[in-house]
Amino acid sequence: MGRWEPNARGRLEQAALELYVERGFELTTVAEIAERAGLTERTFFRYFADKREVLFAGAGTLRELMVGALAGAPESAAPIEAVAAALEAAGAVLGERREHARQRQAVIAANPALQERELIKLASLATALAEALRQRGVTEPAASLTAEAGIAVFKIAFERWVGGTSQPDLPQLMRESLGELRAVTAAG
Repeated sequence: MGRWEPNARGRLEQAALELYVERGFELTTVAEIAERAGLTERTFFRYFADKREVLFAGAGTLRELMVGALAGAPESAAPIEAVAAALEAAGAVLGERREHARQRQAVIAANPALQERELIKLASLATALAEALRQRGVTEPAASLTAEAGIAVFKIAFERWVGGTSQPDLPQLMRESLGELRAVTAAG
């Protein structure tokens, strides 16, 4: 086994995604993932609690990125503009991995338990953004409403991006989706 080879985590992630696409999430075992990556099962469990977490391992990093971008928005920014900064940051990072995102999303879409885990991830992001808004002095319910609206924009833009063939880049789709939200709320 190639324990000494670099990037064990990345190799495990790639092997898992390939197998999930080829065989399906349910039919893929940790042993098969480790074997495809040229590693041991023990090495797999050093990086991931279970085979599901391979698909969600970046959730904490994404949350930190978005909260940091929101916190770094100018103090004069309206709450929705601070959330827009978080969306822009997420879009820039995720936008570099479109094919990976498409494959990951296809695996999640084919498995109800993974869909549930994805919804939990999005809810966690909304909670973190709402807390960051409260730390900026935004009161309730405005903080929670703004954070939830931001995550809805994120979700819609992301779905358009992974589902499209010649769509604009992810940050552009996030801006367009946010513009749509502004238009429908202004029309009332």
